[in-house]
Amino acid sequence: MKEVSIPVQQNSLDRTMRFAGLLLVIIVWGSAVLFGAYILAFYFIALIQGNTSQWNEVLPDIYDEKTRSATLGIGLHFAAGGIILILGCIQLVKSVRVKYPLLHRIIGRIYVAASIAAALGGLVFIFAKGTIGGLIMDIGFAGYGVLTFVAAVATIYFARSGKMEQHRAWAIRLFALAIGSWLYRMDYGFWFMVTDRLGHNSDFTGAFDYFMDFFFYLPNLLVAEIFIGRYKVLKSGFAKFIAIVFLASANLFLLVATYFFTKEYWGPAILDVVLGR
Repeated sequence: MKEVSIPVQQNSLDRTMRFAGLLLVIIVWGSAVLFGAYILAFYFIALIQGNTSQWNEVLPDIYDEKTRSATLGIGLHFAAGGIILILGCIQLVKSVRVKYPLLHRIIGRIYVAASIAAALGGLVFIFAKGTIGGLIMDIGFAGYGVLTFVAAVATIYFARSGKMEQHRAWAIRLFALAIGSWLYRMDYGFWFMVTDRLGHNSDFTGAFDYFMDFFFYLPNLLVAEIFIGRYKVLKSGFAKFIAIVFLASANLFLLVATYFFTKEYWGPAILDVVLGR
């Protein structure tokens, strides 16, 4: 009996981890699509309509009529960001890659082009105007833009070179970075609910603000590396148990944060566009 208990336990852990991982993908996709639709509804449509001043209602000082290049840069960043959030999860679905390779390639080209556009648009804004949080936020967000640009270029380069293992690795890194702007909102939403804005102030120079300047994307890359080499990292039962706890916690966190943002921001903005208000 003892000889079979360990394999049975490992199989149970594997099944639980796969289920928790699948649930995480579903939640991430649903939430990211909502956020992507919100970006297009609130920011991009405002850019088309020439009503970019409304951006400041949510993100203070993001629009300044004196810096047109910054406005165009951040407008491009918002529009491309909405696209990559909506398309990103499709690229990670194995059945789509296997059954519909042409669709995967077409979406992939759009996805990479949008990622490059989002990165360059954000960098143009930073260098033309600077972020509200000052130098530290400038460095953190510029680093995010540069890494996203590098990951996007590497993803398409290895795909065209036929080096599919490297392509897969860089595609995972790109996705981890692409969801950074979404996670940035998720983290803030959850933090505000739990701590009543502790460490945050209106010009984003609080202790939590400085922490978030880097936290919204650097840990993502660490998780991406685990997924890229997951069979080497998650072999032991203890490691799998820790992964399950982490995935379950992430699922709960994302559900709560998504509810908060959908209720307060995303839902009303999307409904305004749908209803023509």
